[in-house]
Amino acid sequence: MPLVVFCGLPSSGKSQRTEELRRALAAEGHTVYVVDDASVLGGQDATVYSDSAREKALRAALRAAVERRLSRQDVVILDSVNYIKGFRYELYCLARAARTTLCLVYCIRPLWPSRRSEEADAAENWGLPVSVSWRSRLEEEQRAASPFANGAVLPAFSREPDPEEILPLNLPAVGTLEPEKSAEPAPSAFPPELLESLSQRFEAPDSRNRWDRPLFTVVGLEEPLPLAEIGSALFENRAPPPHQSTQSQPLASGSFLYQLDRATSQVLTALMEAQKSAVPGDVLTLPGTTEHLQFTRPLTMAELSRLRRQFISYTKMHPNNENLPQLANMFLQYLRQSLH
Repeated sequence: MPLVVFCGLPSSGKSQRTEELRRALAAEGHTVYVVDDASVLGGQDATVYSDSAREKALRAALRAAVERRLSRQDVVILDSVNYIKGFRYELYCLARAARTTLCLVYCIRPLWPSRRSEEADAAENWGLPVSVSWRSRLEEEQRAASPFANGAVLPAFSREPDPEEILPLNLPAVGTLEPEKSAEPAPSAFPPELLESLSQRFEAPDSRNRWDRPLFTVVGLEEPLPLAEIGSALFENRAPPPHQSTQSQPLASGSFLYQLDRATSQVLTALMEAQKSAVPGDVLTLPGTTEHLQFTRPLTMAELSRLRRQFISYTKMHPNNENLPQLANMFLQYLRQSLH
């Protein structure tokens, strides 16, 4: 069944989106396997992306795990950074060889103020006067709307303060007030230097590339995951047909390879013997063949051996036991077309 590849920088919500998609597919009755860095490494280790050798080994392990699970019955979800387009192309070839569909989900983290920008803002505001008021916003608005707010003398009368206006005795110090909780996600386990390095090396997916489509882009965790579109791309689209680079070489019987080697070797031996007494323009007839070869120039054994290797490599990819009696004629036809 299909392959779903998640792509994005760390802390972009890939793991949460993976779990959301897994639950949705499992609810529909599909068997889902999730392959991620932790399952391959045996634990979360962010430092692997700071070492090129370890990162290369991690990509190889992820590719092998996907290849083991990939089939026409199960859904495989790969949850990793997958920032190299060459690696995404390898995954595309795996899906194509398995004759199954593939889609890419690109998770983008919303823009948050970085530590560098916060430090720059703090440096710019250093030394400016700061006004601290214990009044609430409602009291400030009521005071601004009062007719005595423009410097008029307030009437002198005393009243008993309300209990809500009495400040508690255990107030924290002015400098130790707790800041309001920010909507920024939890800090990542990746060091800031490594995050910056990954963002510079990141090769964003492009829907114009066949290995990056169909492409679904999700920004943040507030945007809903397009489950219907993903399901349509996985289960309704037709899988791309495998081409020669993704097809396994067909197996040939031992007798076929032996007959192929023997027939081509006999043709070469007979041709080298026949050209000893031939002159340019003669038509050579070799024993065991019905085809003819016109002799135009002396042929060396190195040239004939190179053509023989090419013919054997091509014939091994398309073995057919019915062609055994015609192997010598086929080789002679190949020589006639290659030499002229």
